[in-house]
Amino acid sequence: MTINSITFNSPDLNANTVRLLRNATDMGNLLEPFYGNRVAKRFSNLIRDHLVIAAELVQALKAGKQRAVADLRRRWFANGEEIVNFLGKINPFISEENFRESFFEHLDLTIQEAELILQGSSPKSIAVYEKIEAGALEMADTITKAIVRQFPRKF
Repeated sequence: MTINSITFNSPDLNANTVRLLRNATDMGNLLEPFYGNRVAKRFSNLIRDHLVIAAELVQALKAGKQRAVADLRRRWFANGEEIVNFLGKINPFISEENFRESFFEHLDLTIQEAELILQGSSPKSIAVYEKIEAGALEMADTITKAIVRQFPRKF
């Protein structure tokens, strides 16, 4: 929703951005019962950074600011690496190599989706979004299964 709001200068941009950023808090809250408040807060902050950088990247793409796009892409992948390392550190059942591959594919696909929306190619952007959604669900399953393995007595 936020990509579309940025692309089309939609009046709902602020509302969509607020809703998007709530995902960061929600995701951190899911970890809190297993890892405590400090870990949950750190994860929320990493995800919030991920979402903020993504929005800035879409804005730079829209403005045609190639230097900014390159810098934001670098920052976004560095943030992705932090997220992967963080998850691997808190849970030994998350393969950093496999999760990195999935997460970086997610980043690449999101950039592709934004570019397609900016080009006005709705059918192609929808197809890419479906890949993004499937990958996100797969990563969520990976995290969930790893938590169950790490804390079997809680299930």
